[in-house]
Amino acid sequence: MSGLLIEGGTIVTIDPGDRVLEGDVAVRDGVIVALGPDARRALEGPFEVLRADGCAVLPGFVQAHVHLVQALFRGMADDLPLLEWLKLRIWPLEAAHDDASLTASAELGIAEMLRAGTTAVLDMGTTHGHDAVFDALARLGLRARSGKAMMDVGDGVPAGLRESTADSLRESERLARAWTGEGDGRLGYAFAPRFILSCTERLIRDACSLARDTGALVHTHAAEHRAERDAVRAIHGDDDLSLLARWGVTGPTAVLAHGVQLDDDELDRVARDGTRLVHCPSANLKLGSGIARVAEARARGVVMALGADGAPCNNNMDPWVEVRHAALLAKSRTGTTSLPAREVLRMATLDGARALGFEHLTGSLEVGKRADLQVVRLDDLHVAPAIDVVSTLVYACQSRDVRHVVVDGAVRVREGELVGLDAPRVAAQAREHARRIGARAGLM
Repeated sequence: MSGLLIEGGTIVTIDPGDRVLEGDVAVRDGVIVALGPDARRALEGPFEVLRADGCAVLPGFVQAHVHLVQALFRGMADDLPLLEWLKLRIWPLEAAHDDASLTASAELGIAEMLRAGTTAVLDMGTTHGHDAVFDALARLGLRARSGKAMMDVGDGVPAGLRESTADSLRESERLARAWTGEGDGRLGYAFAPRFILSCTERLIRDACSLARDTGALVHTHAAEHRAERDAVRAIHGDDDLSLLARWGVTGPTAVLAHGVQLDDDELDRVARDGTRLVHCPSANLKLGSGIARVAEARARGVVMALGADGAPCNNNMDPWVEVRHAALLAKSRTGTTSLPAREVLRMATLDGARALGFEHLTGSLEVGKRADLQVVRLDDLHVAPAIDVVSTLVYACQSRDVRHVVVDGAVRVREGELVGLDAPRVAAQAREHARRIGARAGLM
């Protein structure tokens, strides 16, 4: 059955006119073909119906910085600053992964995010076994740009993570050529030098060259924590943003996670170059990194998306938490009128798609775009009376309110339950593999 009708909702389009419509969304062969009260007329023959009465219909969330390989580490790396968190917990745990645990971790993260209304991600893996992550993404139907982490130097990097420069580049290029366009076109690659402290100049320069050759993104961490920036200056005599730009990580195909520490001049440079930023409010709070200067970046025209980051620095991958935190933290920094609900919802949807380079496909509900959307209940006690639907979505709704999720026209969540994925099995496998990884890493 190629037709799908989402029937009877309040449609929050996030289109250029920010229209909010009453009616239906008609989908044929994965593409939105009509919106509004007469949308049903665009479908012929048999079609599936998803009820949306009492609900908002909006684009699926685009999480532009996540670590699926860290989903198993939830609760195993708490109450530490960034560099100690990496050296004492995250890197030893990542080094202990095998293909089975990578599969279990990716399935856990994808399942959690799908059920919460996420339809697309930009994901950074670990240094090995990344085919397992791509396989999970293809099987479970998420739209994604993903790449293995690249690490060829670094203080405290365990042997299980460190690579030679040549091996890191060779494996990244193989993955890019093997997985780009897979999953019925939903999957793409992002070369992912982890951050300057774990990468040589040659690795980053050559990764950028490969990204240009293959049409991929470049994705890294930058200006996340003051201690990180101090360490970069001590080694290189310059700031990470300057070094990254000099080595090629700049422009619309470069996506920088965090940017918490960027000053005015650096934000000007990011805006001038068109480099994309990803705001990860919960992770930045938990790791004590600070509060990103979102209003200042957006005022300069910077494309800024949202992401949950990894489960062990959050400790969830729930986009609704990030939407609410982004809105509230901006008000605490720059006043109550900064980053209103409509703008933060756009950050979580269309701006995320822009950051990942597929805003022509998704991020808003418009005729001709792929059907990546979520249906969210507006009738529960904590949401009612839902007079202003956009305000209600940002400040009141939660992941438990997500009723249906559609990715590329395929129903992935129906009536709050994952389709084709056994949630209890996923959770049980996650518990089993988390214990094994902890033991292999010497942390349990």
